[in-house]
Amino acid sequence: MSRLHVVSGKGGTGKTTVAAALALALATEGRRTLLVEVEGRQGIAQVFETEALPYEERKIAVAPGPDPRGASRGDSAGGGGTPRAGEVHALAIDAERALLDYLQMFYKLGGAGRALKKLGAIDFATTIAPGLRDVLLTGKACEAVRRKDKRGRYVYDAVVMDAPPTGRITRFLNVNDEVAGLAKIGPIHNQAQAVMRVLKSPETAVHLVTLLEEMPVQETVDGVAELRAAGLPVGGVVINMTRPEVLGTGEVDIAANGARRGIAEALAGAGLSGGRRGAAGVTWADGLIDPLLEEAGEHAQRVDLERTGHAELAGLGLPTYELELLPEGVDLAGLYRLARDLRKQGPI
Repeated sequence: MSRLHVVSGKGGTGKTTVAAALALALATEGRRTLLVEVEGRQGIAQVFETEALPYEERKIAVAPGPDPRGASRGDSAGGGGTPRAGEVHALAIDAERALLDYLQMFYKLGGAGRALKKLGAIDFATTIAPGLRDVLLTGKACEAVRRKDKRGRYVYDAVVMDAPPTGRITRFLNVNDEVAGLAKIGPIHNQAQAVMRVLKSPETAVHLVTLLEEMPVQETVDGVAELRAAGLPVGGVVINMTRPEVLGTGEVDIAANGARRGIAEALAGAGLSGGRRGAAGVTWADGLIDPLLEEAGEHAQRVDLERTGHAELAGLGLPTYELELLPEGVDLAGLYRLARDLRKQGPI
């Protein structure tokens, strides 16, 4: 079972929301998960409706629970096979602070590290070596995956990373390979190798979030190909914001063909068509059919595009999960609802 879940996706697909829902879904039966943010957007804080995350691991939620706002770690269900409450912790990784931790860990700089910060040397280092920032971010997440307590047990059962978008996820995760190749010996080389051992191991899964739209689907297909070519473990595809098909297959065909007669027959069955006024006092002349045809045609076009997208994603041969569009938006209650939906669809 994977312990590091990297969540990526094209901008606008809701990858941060999916990462948060996944962290909640994994926090069952007393499990502890860590939700990590690496882009500095404070998206996790917004989703969980809490204050901005500091550079420290902090508990932000409990799942499952009858009241997501008021539950505590001690909450557990009695009987009925309901899972015990688990914890979700969160961390917003700051590259500068991560570099200070790194310098202290490997070079014991102590106060010298703080002096470097005042001199601006850290900003300078991450600017002239952009890949260094990604090394620090992935390294911090992988350290959380490997960390154990005094009894030798993992501190976190799972770590979920809200990662960069699909377009740069492979480079982001693979940068340690490049660093390990440049630094042949020493702590930097060893650290980069240790990170890549985690990222390319069976305990890691990279999940891609998409919508059933042409561009996100194509970017997902391309992203999977890039990840596989780099030897990075691909997990599943999460199809987000799905909408139900209002019309049946036959009705979609009628709508797609713009068949006035089919619509007219449907209206006749409801007593709404013909030259006379029906039960609702409406006639064809009142202009019902053309607006209905236009709306039904748009729906048929969307359904056709979504079915094509489904087929392309199925061709990837990966586990697929679907999360419905929440018309009212994703508030905290909606986030728990999405987490329940993920749990119902099996292990991820």
